[in-house]
Amino acid sequence: MPNKLLALLPPADYEMIAPDLVHVVLPRGTPLGVMGKPIEYVYFLTAGIGSIVATTPEGHRAEAGLFGFDGYVPTSAVAGVEINAHDVGVQLDAEAYRMDYVVFRGWMDRNRSLSKVMLRSGEAFAIQLAYTAVSNAIHEVTERLARWLLMCHDRVPGNEINLTHDFISLMLAVRRPSVTTSLHLLEGNGFIKSERGTITIRNRPALEEFAHDAYGRPEEEYRRLMRDIF
Repeated sequence: MPNKLLALLPPADYEMIAPDLVHVVLPRGTPLGVMGKPIEYVYFLTAGIGSIVATTPEGHRAEAGLFGFDGYVPTSAVAGVEINAHDVGVQLDAEAYRMDYVVFRGWMDRNRSLSKVMLRSGEAFAIQLAYTAVSNAIHEVTERLARWLLMCHDRVPGNEINLTHDFISLMLAVRRPSVTTSLHLLEGNGFIKSERGTITIRNRPALEEFAHDAYGRPEEEYRRLMRDIF
């Protein structure tokens, strides 16, 4: 599965930057950026899912954003930011093309096509972050879980998502029993099947309907921003 952003580049532009892309395998838990540490690489996932995790001064953690083959991290690299503001890590076994940060900055300055795609993607990701904040404020846990599962489903092949209850509780910033209760509700309605470490999407249209306005708008904005970019 290719990275959507790299696939959008005109062939001539991709051929120019391709020698500076290194394919890497990223097992679950691999850090792609550490809060407060310098940005070393920019990653374009081709498989798997990663998360940006925000941490408060007292150590409370929650997922701020989710990405897969639709984007790149860290998005702040487009602005020449050199230090990671958040932790970035792999939550589902992933593969990616990796580019040295300094090299990436050089291409951003020299290649208008790459710059345009990266800026559009950054805007799309900012919209996702804004809707995550809104959803966390106004939606019930089960709706938020439905949204999150749909977002994961968008970024994996097939219908199985390998996630534990403990990890979901961290991503949603809720207690593990709340995750278990919400999964039971979604499973009882026939939307998903939840087994140890694996969630299977059984009825996506019904899951989308249940998520209501918690899901969909950022996805529409991504498609709009990436449509007819050249």
